[in-house]
Amino acid sequence: MARDASENPAVWPGSPYPLGATYDGGGTNFALYSEVAERVELCLFDDDGVESRIALVEVDAFVWHAYIPTVEPGQRYGYRVHGPYDPANGQRCNPSKLLLDPYAKAVDGEIAWGQAVYGYTFGDPDSRDDSDSAAAMITGVVVNPYFDWAGDRRPGTPYAETLVYEAHVRGLTLRHPAVPAHLRGTYSAIAHPAIIEHLHKLGVTAIELMPVHQFVDDDVLQQKGLRNYWGYNTISFFAPHNGYSASGRRGQQVQEFKGMVKALHAAGIEVILDVVYNHTAEGNGLGPTLSMRGIDNAAYYKLDDDDRRQYTDYTGTGNSLNVRNPHALQLVMDSLRYWVLEMHVDGFRFDLASALAREFYAVDRLSSFFELVQQDPVVSQVKLIAEPWDVGPGGYQVGNFPPQWTEWNGRYRDTVRDFWRGEPQALGEFASRLTGSADLYEHSGRRPVASVNFVTAHDGFTLRDLVSYERKHNEANGEDGRDGADDNRSRNFGVEGPTDDPAILALRARQQRNFIATLLLSQGVPMLLHGDELGRTQGGNNNGYAQDDETTWVDWDAADQPLLEFTAALARLRRDHPTFRRRRFFEGRPVRRAVGEPVQDIAWLRPDGSLMESEDWDSGFGRAIGVFLNGAGIRERDRRGEPIRDRHFIVLFNAGDDIIDFHIPVVEYSPDWEVVVDTAGAQADSAPLGPGSTVRLEATSLIVLREHDPRASVVDHSVAGALAVLAGAPATTHAPRAELRV
Repeated sequence: MARDASENPAVWPGSPYPLGATYDGGGTNFALYSEVAERVELCLFDDDGVESRIALVEVDAFVWHAYIPTVEPGQRYGYRVHGPYDPANGQRCNPSKLLLDPYAKAVDGEIAWGQAVYGYTFGDPDSRDDSDSAAAMITGVVVNPYFDWAGDRRPGTPYAETLVYEAHVRGLTLRHPAVPAHLRGTYSAIAHPAIIEHLHKLGVTAIELMPVHQFVDDDVLQQKGLRNYWGYNTISFFAPHNGYSASGRRGQQVQEFKGMVKALHAAGIEVILDVVYNHTAEGNGLGPTLSMRGIDNAAYYKLDDDDRRQYTDYTGTGNSLNVRNPHALQLVMDSLRYWVLEMHVDGFRFDLASALAREFYAVDRLSSFFELVQQDPVVSQVKLIAEPWDVGPGGYQVGNFPPQWTEWNGRYRDTVRDFWRGEPQALGEFASRLTGSADLYEHSGRRPVASVNFVTAHDGFTLRDLVSYERKHNEANGEDGRDGADDNRSRNFGVEGPTDDPAILALRARQQRNFIATLLLSQGVPMLLHGDELGRTQGGNNNGYAQDDETTWVDWDAADQPLLEFTAALARLRRDHPTFRRRRFFEGRPVRRAVGEPVQDIAWLRPDGSLMESEDWDSGFGRAIGVFLNGAGIRERDRRGEPIRDRHFIVLFNAGDDIIDFHIPVVEYSPDWEVVVDTAGAQADSAPLGPGSTVRLEATSLIVLREHDPRASVVDHSVAGALAVLAGAPATTHAPRAELRV
């Protein structure tokens, strides 16, 4: 039922800015952009679903607006846009379809899929369907912007000190036994002390949340009995997803999200959002009419130049946002500023970011989007992380984003996976990834922190599955194996999936430690996938986008406790030693060989202890290599302006199947060395090693040697005990030589 409220005297002209529904304490201003509209109706819904329609008669610069003093927070609303319906010319207005405000700050309800939410009659794409969609649609909700931010302080963690933890609101918390049942799977669960304690244990400084913008549960998935778990199907760029609200009360998700951010900030943890501005849930030409398609289709979406019924698709989802249009760009920038200023988030990871750089066809580093970000006084000051690829031609752009951006380094992932699975490759590629990928980022004036290093992410195998499966097992997704990557660069070590073979299990456990140690000892910004530190498995499913079940949820009761302790200890090693988180690239000049002469900041070593020569880099040396890191060669200063100094380190890698006797080189001052990490556990109780000593490097293992300081007296009962278990030795009550031993 609908009634016309246009003659209501309590409708004032209002303002064309800001866009969206803005409550000011006395009423609410509504503003909607549409250049193609001939008439716009604001639709207000009461608690019984009765709709009142108010014609917006004020229009300024194609923004339709009104101020209604009687509208308060909690009010549900939508729009009906009258205008041309001519798909052949890219126009899809249809007032029978209730439309979600692109600027809605909160969303109520779920879509009831059926004919009503589609602008055409099923089976006839060129037709027009005039069935009313209101009863099947989600609605915007007017929100109260007030929140008590008193005492909130952004952590402002420098990139060089950042450890990112990619997590899913629901998947991380839904099975945690210490989180109250009514909070699990919600923003409030992320803020629970049990989750924060776990993040602190791992040394996490920033949690990167998978999409929390309001997203749509796909009709096709629902018909298969599945759900859109990942959330890469956004329908509102301002509203936090209502399905992650603990209370379920209309609009309360906004307050709960803010409460989560405030709690994480109090714990010193930044909040980074995985955002999907490249496409929306309205899909291709056969998709539903939910929001921007019915408001101004050609303004918001890139249409095919030859057939404007169709959409240009660089994302594989059916459409691409039209970043050539200033109003679409405004939508993105307004959204980013809103999440920073109103929701207090600390940064963004941009899904398929290359798509945002396509103003015409090719990816353009000088696109309007990047120019706007560069000059924006708000957005330019937070962490900006690009997923530097899309599915279009030339979309793989690792290393090519503007200087202020960091990037998910896909080449790091591939190189490290190949190295540890024993794939033949040039050692120079591995060395470059380990030291911050200067070949990718230095040319544009960027530093090692431009590289967000990762071995696993939500898309692909978990760490445990990476060492347990060689092919994907995605049968549960219902796509007959067509989904998910086929090139996983994984290794199962003899058995596909679960096994009781103790030798295989031991090797898989060691490989997980190898990956984690490599990640946390590499220059750049490390990113852990949630649950990898706990040994989480998805049973070989490398595309859990539709698996909102035990397949993807973290099983805290089955946690691999030794792996957790190892990960936490490596994170502490990284935190305590600036050698592993330098802000500048190594200079790498030739190292003088004579004892007592100055050494440079880095030197690469052959197993015989000699320096790598240029011709050695392609030989492989049985997949073994060492690197000397000069703690006195850090050409940086701390926050007080004091020179940064650290102890020397040698890191030894053996990705081969044979044991290597690695000779310790003679370096400046000829220090003794202590083993602080051995992923094979063989050196757990070794005495300090002198220059020229030999270290037994087990097959597929990594050892870290630290310059021995006889004056140091380090005691860390928890770390020593946990890592002694990994080494197969009895737990001791002290660690006489180091705070970290494996």
